[in-house]
Amino acid sequence: MHTQQAPTPAHHLVLAPMQGLADPVMRDLLTRIGGFDECVTEFVRITHTVHNRPTWLKYMPELANGNRTPAGIPVTLQLLGSDADNMAVNALNAVRYGAECIDLNFGCPAPTVNKHAGGAVLLQQPQLIEHIVHTLRQRLPGHIRLSAKMRLGYADKTPALACARAIENGGAQALTVHARTKAEGYTPPAHWNWVARIRETVSIPVTANGDVFSLADYRAIKEVSGCSRIMIGRGAVIVPDLARQIADFECGREVRPLNWPQLMPWIRLFFDISCGKEAANTYAQARLKQWLGMMKQAYPEAAVLFERIRRLKDNAAVAAALAQD
Repeated sequence: MHTQQAPTPAHHLVLAPMQGLADPVMRDLLTRIGGFDECVTEFVRITHTVHNRPTWLKYMPELANGNRTPAGIPVTLQLLGSDADNMAVNALNAVRYGAECIDLNFGCPAPTVNKHAGGAVLLQQPQLIEHIVHTLRQRLPGHIRLSAKMRLGYADKTPALACARAIENGGAQALTVHARTKAEGYTPPAHWNWVARIRETVSIPVTANGDVFSLADYRAIKEVSGCSRIMIGRGAVIVPDLARQIADFECGREVRPLNWPQLMPWIRLFFDISCGKEAANTYAQARLKQWLGMMKQAYPEAAVLFERIRRLKDNAAVAAALAQD
């Protein structure tokens, strides 16, 4: 039975756990720009092994900084897998190294993940989902927050409410819903009305996720879903100050989107942080090109800059090209 939820803030913005995109460098950069209240890591896949400290720090270097980005924004560690016992062992191991919040991934649509019984494929088995959540809740210390992220289903939306109830019944304290099925991938539209149905079905806080690319989208998803907690993914990468625009709007401040000249120092900073992360040239350049490729959707200048650096092979040459703007 649905019970009244505890009061929640007027707004709470979460940076989505986008695999290969919202890595530690992107989390660092976007939380410095501002607006986010929380981040979730890319998923750490749990199979038959128990990860060591270097592995946890690879995915979540914020463990060494009190679970916060350099800007001070809290970070949640996300796990993906289907072996409840080994997930619990790994979660306890991560807690040993400092993790304070654990999130479980029941939404990843990647075929390679689903093929190995992880992510959205588990939405076909609500009982297994409940078993996984229950196992971790029983094994983790009471002060460790446990949450989960799901899609609306695998092939269709039939099991959506059952999966949400399974997550709540297992003992999760919060739920994020990406408002599409696995089969729908990232194809518009996101079904925000289904998030509302889930929110009305469970008593734990629900965060709405899917297709927030502008302030107008944010206002719409809040209205349709009824959620005050919103997770933003690709939109925050395409428009790096989107969360700050939303926070300014919510706080009654003037919304002043950053223009391209104002974004350039952040782009240079992103490249500098990326260069510091790995000595090899490939990481920093690949990440910058990936980001500019996405930003082209909102800023024509990003396409020009992309072409300027596309054939460069040396970090110093890229840095010099960035300094031209």
